[in-house]
Amino acid sequence: MEHSINKVELLGRVGADPRTGQTEDGRKVINFSLATGEVLKTSSGELREETTWHRIVAWEGKELTVTDFEKVKKGSRLAVTGRIRTNTYEKDGQQRFTQEIIAQTLKNA
Repeated sequence: MEHSINKVELLGRVGADPRTGQTEDGRKVINFSLATGEVLKTSSGELREETTWHRIVAWEGKELTVTDFEKVKKGSRLAVTGRIRTNTYEKDGQQRFTQEIIAQTLKNA
């Protein structure tokens, strides 16, 4: 089998204050959106910014602590590393897909 890597590095701004939760065993989790952008040149030569929104999930554990979660506030600039996870669900008889980033590090940028 070929060696492969599932790693994402993002630098952007937090879109809203995170939603927080906790598992039955007391492990904390936060969910938030992160906006990244790039400037593109249109066919007419104009520059326009394109924003991409990313769903981020961060679990308390050996890599992330509650102190790391305190960095996540609406408008804060963060560097996030992690991995992509694809989820599937069914809606109106159609199979749908969503992608989220499972955070491994959160750093103020």
